[in-house]
Amino acid sequence: MDSFYELFENVKHVCHADPKVSEVGYNKWIKSLEAKKFENGVAVLAASNDFMRRTTEEAYAETIKRAFEQVLGFPVEVEFIVNPNAAEKKEPADGFDEIEQRMADLMSSHQRSDYELTFENFIKGKSNELAYAYCIAVSGKNTANKSLNRAVFNPLFIYGDSGLGKTHLLRAIEHEVRKNFPTLNVIYTTGESFTNEIVKAVSDKDTYSFHEKYRKADYLLMDDVQFIAGKEMTQEEFFHTFNELYQAGKQIVITSDISPNKIKKLEERIKTRFALGVQADVSAPDFETRMAIVKRKAELLDLNLPDPVARIISEKIKNNIRQLEGAVNKIKGLTMFSNESPSISMAQRVIKETLIDAQPAEITVDRILNDVAAAFNVQAEDIRSANRNAQISLARKAAVYIIREVKGLSFTAIGEEFHRNHSTMTISYADIKELMKKNSDLKETVDDIINNLRTV
Repeated sequence: MDSFYELFENVKHVCHADPKVSEVGYNKWIKSLEAKKFENGVAVLAASNDFMRRTTEEAYAETIKRAFEQVLGFPVEVEFIVNPNAAEKKEPADGFDEIEQRMADLMSSHQRSDYELTFENFIKGKSNELAYAYCIAVSGKNTANKSLNRAVFNPLFIYGDSGLGKTHLLRAIEHEVRKNFPTLNVIYTTGESFTNEIVKAVSDKDTYSFHEKYRKADYLLMDDVQFIAGKEMTQEEFFHTFNELYQAGKQIVITSDISPNKIKKLEERIKTRFALGVQADVSAPDFETRMAIVKRKAELLDLNLPDPVARIISEKIKNNIRQLEGAVNKIKGLTMFSNESPSISMAQRVIKETLIDAQPAEITVDRILNDVAAAFNVQAEDIRSANRNAQISLARKAAVYIIREVKGLSFTAIGEEFHRNHSTMTISYADIKELMKKNSDLKETVDDIINNLRTV
């Protein structure tokens, strides 16, 4: 690439395609960043003011780091600064911006609060009572004499859709064990972090430190284990880590967005290990539980929320606890900085914003290419290139097929994306269809990409 500016434009495209980044979030925080310099493995990015710098760093630093690594092929550090060329602006331009910015500060502070992620602040209901009971048991919270007997619950596997409280339960276990058994080594991680750590350990030729960290845990709490599926090296490390901890009688608690038997490309030997203990699902909360969650969140924020306002939030936001709590956060912000009291009309505005923000990210060609690149272990820019490497060529054909199936573009339009004529795209589409008929693994990979694009 000719310049750091061009490089960062590609990084922005990757961030924009990330399903975890909303359109509002991208436009507000990432798009406005300026590329300043890149040297000694550090990318320096400038925000227009200190508030923008702090918020972007807290909310999107890891996303931007991942995007740099995807574009460059190696990890970099990211430093956020205030643009020295920006006009000095200590206060937001108008009242709306002030409310918006202070709300962001407020929500950020509450999201970082460890106090919230305890058993005391977890709202039980029919949708989660079994998972809650199992987590209480493995934490030793109600155990006489603070002794632990966890064998029957090891491993504990909790599954359910995103935003239903699985992370809260893991963090509550962590909180309880650290409080009552301070000498025990508790490790909380995610499937993505575990994967990134082993990749870095192998790259640095320092797997010893990785093994020392994970295989000496008394509690291993892993969120979103489904992320390791299809990653051969990560699954190998996880398998041996699991075995060593299990045989030593250490507690393992795992969460996933689906039950272990339904995680595609997860090795059978790992699935059988999960079956050694107990499993519990969490589902969408019923109305009464949603009301309790809203009221409890309001109590934590010292917000006097009238029952009719709590009711409309609970009626309209049905499937995601994070969205429920986020709506209460926003109402708290509005009442603090706009001199309004909580009302039905305020709740309706907040609910509308919350549900709009929760809409799936637009399926762009760049997003498709990034997903295909990740699945085929190539770079997205190579798919667009003239590189004839066999793996890249296969990924390119898969991308043509997926763009055609998901976006419905003509072969001429697809050809313009790849700087090729429509007949070449037609041949690529036909080739991959034939290959998928003969190769079930290839078909499963392509189908998985399409399903993820349509559901995330």
